Amino acid sequence: MTDLTKYGPWALIVGGSEGVGSAFAKQLAADGFNIVLMARNAERLEAAAVDVREAGAEVRTVALDLLADDAIDKLIAATADIEVGLLILNAGANTYGSEFVGGDLDKHLQVLDLNVTRQIPLVHHFAQAMVERGRGGVILVGSLSGYSGSDREGIYAASKAFSRIFAEGLWAESKPRGVDVLHLVLGLTRTPAMARKGLNFDIPGISASDPEAVAAEGLAHLADGPVWITEGNVEVARARSSATGRDTLILKSIEGIKKIVGKL
Repeated sequence: MTDLTKYGPWALIVGGSEGVGSAFAKQLAADGFNIVLMARNAERLEAAAVDVREAGAEVRTVALDLLADDAIDKLIAATADIEVGLLILNAGANTYGSEFVGGDLDKHLQVLDLNVTRQIPLVHHFAQAMVERGRGGVILVGSLSGYSGSDREGIYAASKAFSRIFAEGLWAESKPRGVDVLHLVLGLTRTPAMARKGLNFDIPGISASDPEAVAAEGLAHLADGPVWITEGNVEVARARSSATGRDTLILKSIEGIKKIVGKL
């Protein structure tokens, strides 16, 4: 059970309309938290809110596109009258899978904005209040992609690597002041967003985690930061962190490029 006295009374989940974000919300609601759900798709957001309310929580929904110029200001204003003790940044999918050179620069920058530049001011605002209170928690949802570069995911992978290093520094600053910070590293996860991209989870040899299990693991290890790699992915992260492991992955990426363009 997540400690309401340390991380409550409100949890703000950015990217909370489905998948891992929705799973976080329902589990926290069952533990007595009130929930603010923020996401871009208003219809999915309201559907998620119904499930969370059924778990007994007071729920606020904020339908915003995080890439909008005024999104940060609007989200801060929408939570100005409540005490957010837990911030979960779950938004940040790879919205543009393309080679960097020759790709659409604006779309590459949007991936960077979604995963880095929009998240930093939110952490700065809410973590500052937590430090002043001497309690609270921040979860930055990461990815195994952040442990190595690969073709067509260069910006996304780099943004997740940034998130991990940022979380380590924030943890070092905040932990002594009573605020827990966790970079929660996910592997392949059965989310609706991945399904909409056409990913087949039922191919033999593919192992995917369920959103509910991932969220439960993250909450259970919130105080065990700065980094927690979800079950079954530790060895993969370790391999990708080694020089030989990274070399192998990059070579595989080169082979993938050869298949796509016919030559290097």
